[in-house]
Parts: sequence; C-alpha cells; structure tokens
Amino acid sequence: MLFDTHAHLNAHQYEEDLQEVIDRAMSEGVTKIVVVGFDRPTITRAMELIDQYDFIYAAIGWHPVDAIDMKDEDLQWIEKLSQHEKVVAIGEMGLDYYWDKSPKEVQQEVFRKQIRLAKKLKLPIVIHNRDATEDVVTILKEEDAQTVGGIMHCFTGSIEVAHQCLNMNFYISLGGPVTFKNAKKPKEVAKEIPLDKLLIETDCPYLTPHPFRGKRNEPGYVKYIAEQIAELKNISYEEVARQTTQNAEKLFGINRHKHM
Repeated sequence: MLFDTHAHLNAHQYEEDLQEVIDRAMSEGVTKIVVVGFDRPTITRAMELIDQYDFIYAAIGWHPVDAIDMKDEDLQWIEKLSQHEKVVAIGEMGLDYYWDKSPKEVQQEVFRKQIRLAKKLKLPIVIHNRDATEDVVTILKEEDAQTVGGIMHCFTGSIEVAHQCLNMNFYISLGGPVTFKNAKKPKEVAKEIPLDKLLIETDCPYLTPHPFRGKRNEPGYVKYIAEQIAELKNISYEEVARQTTQNAEKLFGINRHKHM
C-alpha cells in the first residue's frame, strides 16, 4: 500500500495515456494519490479527476511563481471548491525565489492569504519552498500555521530545518531526490526523521527517481522512494509503505476503509 501524496496527473504530460499511468501505479501497489492543482487550469482538472477516480484526492492552491496572477476571486473560488469532501489540503503554496516572475512581496502576501484560508477551512497546507527557507519558516510561524499543519513538499533542506518544521506540526515529504546519488541532505533527513513524520511523493511528471531520472515521472515510481527510505533506515519496505500511508491518511483525514 503506497500513497503518492503529491502528483500532477492534471499536467498536459498525461493527456495521451493517463489511464495506463494509473494502471501501472496500481500494479505497483499505489492505493491513493493526491493530485495538486496550483492555478485555474490545473485546479479545474484536479476537480475532474477526483470525481472520476475514487482513490484520487486533491490539494488546491496557488503556486508562488504565479502569485502575481492571483486575484481575490481566485481565492474565493478555491474556498468554494474546498467544500468538496475529496479536497484534502490547500496548496501547493509558499515561496519560490529561484524564478523571479512574481516579486517577493507579492508571493509573501499570496502565501499568507492562503494560510489564513486554510485555517478558516481547517485544512492542512502543502508548502512549496525554493531558495526561500528562512522566509517560509518565518511566515509559517507568524501566521501560526501549526494550527493546521501540513506538508513540506519535496523536502531537500537540512536536518535543522526539518526539525523546525516538525515543531510546527508539519510532515516531511521525500521525493525523487532522495534516490539521487549525491543528494546528501535528503538522505540524511530520511535517516534521521522519525518514520511517523515522513511522507512519500513523486511530484510527477517532475523529479523522476533513479533509475528513470531524466524521463517522465509517474505515481508508480513512488515505490523507489519508499525502497530508498527503507534502505537508509534499515527497515523493511513494507514498514515504510504502511507507515507513510497511515501518516498521509491521518494528515488528510482520509478514512482508509472508505475508498479502497
């Protein structure tokens, strides 16, 4: 039983063969997937997918790179869609200082607004952080995000930052980079952070794990992330699969007997 907590099956990369991708994931033991929408088109598609497949859930929010495009009515729209019982989180949201499409102040404002919305809705949040750790942590503290908690998506930061996030009621989610040979930090985090605080994800179609690096990623490859964590922690693959699935169900408030 594997739970891919962050997938973009709503991306154009799957237009041709979505069903085959899903079938492959199921044959690898993936029983649940959260599809993440982060702008108008991807949110719309995520909402279609959760109605079509009973094991797919959605996280919906606004990506920091596109923060400059977000209007108040977009936030209201996200709030309205969140009434759907299979919308299990708000995001991905956060800060991205790598791409400079949206000014930092605008990103920070849009981030704060989404945290406030999640608190109002009592839903966990999914955090995107690129080259902005200090500001992300500061804003999470200032906005008291620990009341809803959530996920540090595709975490590649240090052990110290991971502990700060755990103290704020966040799970650490590991993706493809943990399988890369030279990725010291994610491997350290996988070893050090307790299993009951870890989640696994693909972020597909991006960040494909070894041995498929460079090709399109897909939810079935979440298996390689679980295998790597098992190896680093020196525990069984089954234990990693079981515990990370349980963690995700708990965070997202998914009753695991309901959608099997």
